[in-house]
Amino acid sequence: MTSRSHRESGQAAPLYIAAVVGLLFLALMFFAFGQADVSRNKAQTAADAAALAAAQESRDDLDDALRQHILARDVPWLVALFNNGNVPERRNGCWESPRFARANDAQQVSCKELWDGRWGVTVDVRATKPVGKSIVEGTETDYAESKATAVVEFRCQFEPPEVPKPEDGDDDDEGKGNDKKPSLGGLECDGRDWEIDPGNLDLLPGMADLFNVRLAED
Repeated sequence: MTSRSHRESGQAAPLYIAAVVGLLFLALMFFAFGQADVSRNKAQTAADAAALAAAQESRDDLDDALRQHILARDVPWLVALFNNGNVPERRNGCWESPRFARANDAQQVSCKELWDGRWGVTVDVRATKPVGKSIVEGTETDYAESKATAVVEFRCQFEPPEVPKPEDGDDDDEGKGNDKKPSLGGLECDGRDWEIDPGNLDLLPGMADLFNVRLAED
């Protein structure tokens, strides 16, 4: 009986060792894929941050042009911008994105403006640190890469000023000396109305109230 027990124990030992080795191999494989996922997630975070920064910079750079055209009472420009979705003086915000990529352990590979009818940018980044050594060959020299697109969306509709109709019996000389200029119109933003007053630009909504920045599909 004792001899049989020893034989069975001797036969089970190799199976036990093989099972342990297999489990260790699977654990190392999961660890390697986990490393790769972490690296990819970090690269994606860097790409998202860089793209959002570039799109936001492009949006904020429009502020001066917007104010200048309001002061010039340029209604056609405002209609083209808010109602037709054209950005006549759109600027490239890509100079701002590399800083956000570096802050997330990545370097910017490219930053391109969108020319498909959307106002925004697409950013490609590459991780500055490799995935690291693992049982998967080549990971020690493999750098995660990722891409993100951010767009600027209009939150407002421009309402041009109404042209007053002359009433019968109006005296042409009446109101002489009144230098008050007619209204320039207003903006309807997410259910809220803003009157555009060139004489008081401090009342103009901020760029974040006028335009939204978000991540989008490529």
